[in-house]
Order: sequence, then C-alpha cells, then structure tokens
Amino acid sequence: MFDNRDHIDFAKENIPKLFRSIFIPTLLGMVFNMAFIITDGIFVGNHIGPHGLASINLIAPIMTIINGTGMMLGIGVSVVAAIHLAKNNIKAARINVTQSFIAGGMIGLLLATVFYSFPNTILRWVGVSEGLFASTKEYYLWFLPTCLLLLIQTLGMFVIRTDGSPKFAMISNIVPAVVNIIMDYVLIYPCDMALKGAALATDIGQACGVILVLYYMIFKTNTLKFYRVKFSRTSWKLSMRNIGYMIKVGFSGFLGELAISVLIMIGNIIFGYKLNDDGVAAWSIACYLFPLIYMTYSAIAQSAQPILSFNYGLKNKTRVLQTFKHSLLVAILVGAVITLVFAVFPQAIVRIFIDSDSMAFRYASEGLPYFAIGFIFMATNICVIGYLQSIEQARNATGITLLRGIIYMIAAFLWMPILLGNLGLWLAVPAAEILTVLTMLCFYKKAQEDDTPGDTDALLPDGKQEEE
Repeated sequence: MFDNRDHIDFAKENIPKLFRSIFIPTLLGMVFNMAFIITDGIFVGNHIGPHGLASINLIAPIMTIINGTGMMLGIGVSVVAAIHLAKNNIKAARINVTQSFIAGGMIGLLLATVFYSFPNTILRWVGVSEGLFASTKEYYLWFLPTCLLLLIQTLGMFVIRTDGSPKFAMISNIVPAVVNIIMDYVLIYPCDMALKGAALATDIGQACGVILVLYYMIFKTNTLKFYRVKFSRTSWKLSMRNIGYMIKVGFSGFLGELAISVLIMIGNIIFGYKLNDDGVAAWSIACYLFPLIYMTYSAIAQSAQPILSFNYGLKNKTRVLQTFKHSLLVAILVGAVITLVFAVFPQAIVRIFIDSDSMAFRYASEGLPYFAIGFIFMATNICVIGYLQSIEQARNATGITLLRGIIYMIAAFLWMPILLGNLGLWLAVPAAEILTVLTMLCFYKKAQEDDTPGDTDALLPDGKQEEE
C-alpha cells in the first residue's frame, strides 16, 4: 500500500510475524522508557530513603495525566491516519498528524502554566502530607518542564510506529532512558542534588526524546510528514473538528492513564490512613512497578493498533480478528509470567528499592504477591480496550476504561479494606480488574457479532479533512 522504512506491509504480511516486528522494538523502547522511572526509585530509595520514594510517588499522578494526554492524541491520530493510509489518502493523514502535534504543544503549554501557577493547591489535591510537603514541592517544581516534553514524545511514538518505523520509535525511547539513568546517578550521588537532581535528570532525558521525535518528523519521516497549516476560518473549523474526533477516538487512552493517577492517589490516601507514611512508601514501590507492567501490556495493544486500524480501513475483518486474537494470547501469556515472578520473588523485588530493615519493606514484600493476582486480568482488559480503540469503537472503549480504572477501582479501595483489613489494600486492584473482565465479556461478544463495528460515519468523508 505504501512504502515504509522498516518494510512493513500491514495488509498482507503474516500476522504473527508482522505483530512481532512491531512488538519487539515497541516493548524494548517502553521497557527502557520505564527504566528511568524505576532507576529514579532505586537511586532515591537507596540514597534518600523511603520518604524520598513517597515524595516522588505523590507527584506520579501528574505525570500519568500528562502522558495520558499524549496517548489520547497519539491513539486518535494513529487510528485516523492508518485508516486514511489504507485508503491511500496520504494528504489527509499528514494533515491529521500536523493538527495533533499543534494541539499537543498547546495543551502541554497550558498544563505547564497551570501547574506552575498553583503548586501548593495542586500538591494538596494529590494528598501530600505536612511531613512530606517540602520535599515533594522541591521535586514538583523541578519536574514540571517534563510536562510539555513528555506529551510530545508520547504523541510522537504513535505517529512514528504508524509511519512504519517501530525501530526508530524504540531508539527514541531508549536514548532518553539511558541519558536519564546516567544523569540520575550524576545528579543524585556526586552532585548530591537529591530530589531536585532526580527531577532535573528526567527533564534532560525527556528533552532528548523530543529532539529525536522532531528530527524524525522533519528529516526522516517516510509518509506521515508535517503539512503546511493554513490559518483561515474554514481551516480552523476543520482543524477543531478533526482534533475533536481524534480526542474522541483516543479518549479511553487518556482515561487509562487517568486511572493510574486515581489508583496512585487513592492508594496514597488509603495506605496513609491505614499504615501511615511507611504504608505510602510501601505502596510507592507497587506504583513504581505498576507502570512497567501496564506499559508492557500497552506495548502489546499499541503494536496491534496500526495492524488493526489499517486492515479495518481496508474492511478486512478476517485480519482484524486474527490480529486481535494473537495479541490477546500474547497478553495473557505475558501476564501469567509476570504474576509468577511477583508471587515467587517479592522480597527480592522490594529489596531493590529499600532496606530490608524498614517497616515499609515488610508491608511491600507481604503485599506484592496479592497485588500481582490482577496482572493476567489487567493484560486482558488493556488488550481488548486497545482493540476497540483501533476499530473506532470509542464509546465501548471509553465505557470499559471508565469502569475499570475509576468506578470499580474506587469502589474496591473503599470496600476491600473493610472486608479484608490490610490485606484488602493489596487486593483492591485485582478485584477491579476481575470485575472489568466480567463486564467486558458482554462488550466483546457484541463487537464480534457486529459486521461493521465502529463509528465510521464520524470520520469526515475522503478529501474533506484536507480541504482548508
């Protein structure tokens, strides 16, 4: 259909081979991308202590919201662009990509302005206690430049993979992670900059990622190039309509990241109420590991997405269902392996972050095996939600994500500790994931029975999106 840098044929290549060619570099890139977060935790936990971990964890919801915004735009534009490419409407795909980057830059600047303007209020909202307020604010203020940078990098990863260059996307994740790890060590240990150093290292790493994304989009892109923007009233209206539709398609991706924020925030509050600051520190270890698990499953869904969307655009239902079934099988197998590791080696995992003599170590090592029960169910949930996003089932994907990440999650955190005591703190997330799987069976059955799934009419007709 269209040439691409990694010689990927979304329409004809064997599904397992095609999926593997995207999944391996995507997973490696995400693993390195999450490595800098875990490295922050290791360096801070060993050099500063459990309270340093707790301070960073209290800011984590802000980072997930920013990343979620990038995912929302990235998912939306990659689905729409892949469908246009399947129909050989390259000009419309380029316009959508350009509009998504402009929207991402404007939203990132707006978020950074709000976060800088009201630091104390925002820190209170995320549940920072008096004892942790000073250290958390120090990290927060130096971390904020990451807002715009992370949003653009996340958006760029989706566009680069849809353009057929998953290996470059992998490099664009690996380089920032390596830079961040090096700067973490330099700024936290030799320079003794503590939490400020950890935040600054993140800023520098993300800046490298954005430079690589922009370099690709300007000099290396194959098909999805930037397109000249017009500033007429008609062009503005069409741009807003297109961006609105991309947001609609990708909104469940934002909700998925928002769900992580809800998970972290409500966990901080409940763990702090039940187990004090040591409980928050123990929970922070789970929160450091949770994004790594989530991103592993997200890599599976994101690897399937361009294959699903492209073949959905071609109306090739057989390849769409083959891709979904293959990605679901991979997700379940990976989930089983991760669950086994957490169940067998909890103390070894926790010891990476904090000293074994602390109370937080005991809480975390006892709780992680129960926390891991939900990983297989989480893998299934993320894979099915990704499938629904890819075939424009925006309403179903958003509804399931809302149930999984917010409604069921909040209910589980409120009721499981009442029913099971402190054990219920760690079983709240598995309970929410299991409830979501049961709910999704109904949605999945409906999607399988629908001959023409999705909100196809919501897309502007061919040739309309580019008319400015």
